[in-house]
Formats: sequence, structure tokens, C-alpha cells
Amino acid sequence: MIIPLLVYFYKLYWKKRKAAALKFSALSIVKSATNKNRRSVWIRAHLPFLILTIIIALIVVGLADPMIPLKSAKEGVNVVLAIDDSGSMQATDYQPTRLESAKDAAEILIRSLKPKDNVGIVIFESGATTACYLTPFKDKAIRKLEGIEQKTGRTAIGDGLSLAIDMASSIPNKKKVVILLSDGVNNAGVVSPQEAVQFARASKMQVYTIGLGSDQPAIIGYDPFGNPQYAELDEETLKTIAVETGGKYYKSVDKRTLDEIYANIGEHIEREWEDTSIKDWFFIATFIMLLTNIYIIYGKYRVIM
Repeated sequence: MIIPLLVYFYKLYWKKRKAAALKFSALSIVKSATNKNRRSVWIRAHLPFLILTIIIALIVVGLADPMIPLKSAKEGVNVVLAIDDSGSMQATDYQPTRLESAKDAAEILIRSLKPKDNVGIVIFESGATTACYLTPFKDKAIRKLEGIEQKTGRTAIGDGLSLAIDMASSIPNKKKVVILLSDGVNNAGVVSPQEAVQFARASKMQVYTIGLGSDQPAIIGYDPFGNPQYAELDEETLKTIAVETGGKYYKSVDKRTLDEIYANIGEHIEREWEDTSIKDWFFIATFIMLLTNIYIIYGKYRVIM
């Protein structure tokens, strides 16, 4: 609509300009001008307007944000690691301990993330706390991860999951993923795993769960009577969390499988894709055409009217 209207007024302007010029020009001069390089003069006279029309068209198309079907990853993913830090994680069936092995494996995942991804860390035992807020700086997250120390509390899976969900939602417009690792049974905290699952589903959160265990029962201590206490893994709860949130459950039996699990998750995090915007191309072309038009009007070969 804008371009045809612009052309109409431009034609009207040139009609009036010609009429005014004929009143004050000698007939011989007019004939000479029309017979000498008529086409070249016409092009040079109208070229600035033609370029201006193209500039307006480029701006209009650029503002429409055109896309091409070349898929690119959306603005990254918010990945939050929820790591069990309860007393059972001091078991030594993973060397040097379960917790240290979990930290090493988590570092593999963090290093595999994309530059636009954010990563955060939550630890949980009798309650849950933040070890590292969401950040795009992977080295910072790894330093926070290395600083996690062994606790002696019980296991609050629901609290850890709900805090991780809340953290993952803190930066909007990104896909949200929680990776939860535990080696025990939910026996502490104020939020049940079922309530945390409902929170995850309401937040459209995908949760991957990792059950940390071993082929043989792992002793984590002794009771006052000298009887051994074993780590108990509640696989059913972890499987339910994963299934109901669209994630996946993994079972680790040693340090090697744990490393492989974290590496595998990092490679298979489902990302949202979108068509590639080419609006910047149009704005760059607009700038080039604008400079060209300025040169034509005011440069060495400008048209004197």
C-alpha cells in the first residue's frame, strides 16, 4: 500500500515539474536535451527515487521478521542438577565416595552444555538448598559443584525436586530441564515427591532421574547395636517422576556407568527448534542502499536538476 502511493505522488510531482520547466525553456534546448542520452538522463534522474522505494520495501519486510526453514536451536535450555547430599552418599562403593563420583559425573554434563544454556545446582538431604544459581558461565558452576561437601542428613527428594523446578523456571522463555540424582528413599522434607511431580507438570518441566546404587548392598554405617545400615534406593519413585514429566530414568551401578549416564543425558536433552530469522539481512541491505543513494545524490556523478 505504501509503495504504490509513493509512486503515484512521485509521478504527480514529475508532471508538475515538467510543466513548469517547459514554460521557461527555449524550444531548441528542450529538443537537444531529449535527443541526447535520453535514456541515460532518465535513469540518473529517477534512480534516487527507485532506490528510496527499495529501501522502504526492505524496511517493511525486515520489520515483518521473515524466516527461512533453516532450523536453529532456540535460546538455550535451563538445566538444573538436583544432587542427593544425604548421609548415604558417603558410601565408598563408588570411589572415593558416591558424592564425589556424582560431582565428577555432573561436571561431564556441565561441560557438554551449549553456550546459550544456563546451569544451576541444587543439593538436598533433610531439606534442600541452592549450591549454584542459574548461570551461563559453566566454569563458575563447576567451581560451585566442587565446593559441595558431604552432609549427614536424611533424604528429601520432594524438597530437592521442587526447589530445582523453581530455579529452572526463574529465567523465562527457555526450555526447562531438571536432572535429579538420588541413592535413597524419600524420608524427610515438607514436599512429597508426588506434589513435586505435580509442580513439574504445571511448569512443563522435563525431569530426568538417576538412581545411584550398586550390584551389592552398600554399607553406610552401623546402628548403636553394631548392626550394618545399608543404602536403600527407591527406584519406583524415581521412575514415576521421570515418566510423569516426560523424562527418562537411568540406573547407575558404578562410577563408569554414572559417567556414561551424565554424558548421555547431555547429548540427548531435547531442545526446541525454530526457523532462522533473516531480518538482519534486510536491515544490512537497507543500510547499503541508503549509502548508495546518498552517493548518487551528492557524489561525483550526481544529477543536477
